[in-house]
Amino acid sequence: KQADLAVVIGGDGTMLNIARTFAPFDTALVGVNLGRLGFLTDIPLDAMCETIGSVLDGNYSVEERMLLAAEVYTEGTRRYRVLAFNDVVVSKGVKGGMIEFDVHIDGQYVYTLRSDGIIVASPTGSTAYALSSGGPILHPSVNVMALVPVCPHTLSNRPIAVSCDATVEITMRTALDALAHFDNHSHFALREDDRLIVKRFDHCIRLLHPPGYSYYHMLREKLHWSETY
Repeated sequence: KQADLAVVIGGDGTMLNIARTFAPFDTALVGVNLGRLGFLTDIPLDAMCETIGSVLDGNYSVEERMLLAAEVYTEGTRRYRVLAFNDVVVSKGVKGGMIEFDVHIDGQYVYTLRSDGIIVASPTGSTAYALSSGGPILHPSVNVMALVPVCPHTLSNRPIAVSCDATVEITMRTALDALAHFDNHSHFALREDDRLIVKRFDHCIRLLHPPGYSYYHMLREKLHWSETY
């Protein structure tokens, strides 16, 4: 609770876990990559000592990232509460049938969706599951959430971006064995008429980057943009 800085050594999954844990304490995080992609852990292992030393000397840039706070209600009673750094996902279960649910934003009805699910992604999560489902890449400085349908029955249901101050409410109509997933770290079984509420968490994560860090360079490198074949 008194730490000013946490050095996270691992992959993006490790950073997601640490971010959720440290979010309420406003502790800055810096990541050393031991994983595959390293969207969030941008310091290579072989440069760890030199780069961390430079960061401790004050040579860094600060980037604030939003988190999502999610709650599940059954008949008005809150049954589950959790944080997510990447995304909150409602998905069909092992039975394989489509699920159906209503989506409201700030109390306004948006649509009823029949699909394999829906992703509510933060800008950080826009390069994760949401990206593979056709969602937009959101720069971390853009304070929005993306709602990305997963295999919608009606092809005109497209991803939309809403204000980070919005409240997203998903009400299950046909749940079957639907699940709510949070950063693919924890999950919760949903029932018919359950309400999943997603909004911005009160605290941000502060990521420290070494000198020369560029979000666009990171995208080019990780997503193999501008490569010649």
